[in-house]
Amino acid sequence: MTCIICRHGETRPGTTTVTFHEAGRTTVVNEVPAEVCENCGEAYVAEDTTTRLLAIAADARRSEATVLVRDYASAA
Repeated sequence: MTCIICRHGETRPGTTTVTFHEAGRTTVVNEVPAEVCENCGEAYVAEDTTTRLLAIAADARRSEATVLVRDYASAA
């Protein structure tokens, strides 16, 4: 698809890093599958991936950690 941000690049399968900030806590999820613009790097995450990301973030809220880093593939 054509990137809606730069309107020049095409997206290709790749990965991105997603960061959540909530209530003084930061959750970083690495290696998230996404369509990434070859021109500007904007990443587009599919709905099913977003659902899983939200579950990872909810799990992180139950942690005592202030900063939690997870890899998408290994997060349950």
